[in-house]
Amino acid sequence: MKRFIEGEHRQQATLFPESLDEFVAEDNPVRVVDVFVDELSLSGLGFKTTAEATGRPGYHPATLLKLFIYGYLNRVQSSRRLEREAQRNVELM
Repeated sequence: MKRFIEGEHRQQATLFPESLDEFVAEDNPVRVVDVFVDELSLSGLGFKTTAEATGRPGYHPATLLKLFIYGYLNRVQSSRRLEREAQRNVELM
């Protein structure tokens, strides 16, 4: 008889891969931000929505706007802290 609860091995593959969307709760404010920004006309608001022909491709303005709104909602004011949140927090992936 085992004395400890054992979870799944971290590298164990599953038959059906989970999507990141399944890890975010249905009532999470991130879902509202996602739908809100997707419904905006970003070009009408002055955002540049066409990519440049040269140089490194940038992030889409909608993605950056979602990130900044998340930062305002969660009182993350520093762009470096937002970067760390985007790397570790499933809500932002």
